[in-house]
Amino acid sequence: MGLAERDYARAGYSTPRSESKIVLFVKETYKLFGASLMAGAVGAYIGVPLAVEINSMYFLLFAIEIALLIGLHFVKNKPGVNLLVMFAFVFMTGITTSPLLSYTLGINGGGVVIANAFAMTSIVFGSMSFYAIKTKKDFTQYGKPLFIALIVIIAFSIINIFLGSSVFQIGISAAVTLLFSVMIIYDTQNIMSGRYDTPIDGAIALYLDFLNIFISLLQLFGLFNSND
Repeated sequence: MGLAERDYARAGYSTPRSESKIVLFVKETYKLFGASLMAGAVGAYIGVPLAVEINSMYFLLFAIEIALLIGLHFVKNKPGVNLLVMFAFVFMTGITTSPLLSYTLGINGGGVVIANAFAMTSIVFGSMSFYAIKTKKDFTQYGKPLFIALIVIIAFSIINIFLGSSVFQIGISAAVTLLFSVMIIYDTQNIMSGRYDTPIDGAIALYLDFLNIFISLLQLFGLFNSND
């Protein structure tokens, strides 16, 4: 999952750009975001039939996923290599998400659950992006509060590993959905302002927002549709 893979308190923005450069930056960012969604989907498609094997070595694969994200930070300005590492990372997120997808497909109406989660994620993403562009409120100053909210959610998630409470999980998933919905506004405004160093930074930020909302909605819908 992508829950702990974001630096929400980042303050190292790039130098100011001209309006024309920002337009090009935004176009490139959203092209990379769209390509990232497709690469992640390919990873999930390949991973679902291998869900049992992937689940057995989940922590190793997740460690590779984190290593790729960290590595991306160091190669993001190196043409060619940056795209290779970026697509390897998003592909790996699809792989690590596949056990959850496989489990969901195994419950009653699982395919519909996945379709609904994806559709709802797309609606949330589009709505929050539109709001970010239209609102006069500046969300780019909320990096630290969002980071604190993330830490709190992670703490409760760890606690629930030991509790195993479905009710608690519903609350956590709802909180994740809300947090990353706000993160879409935060990231979109940063992208529109040219405050990310590279289009890859912006694309990965949006991709992780989308991914985390999708996973949390998948968990919510799956819990509501499960017979357990």
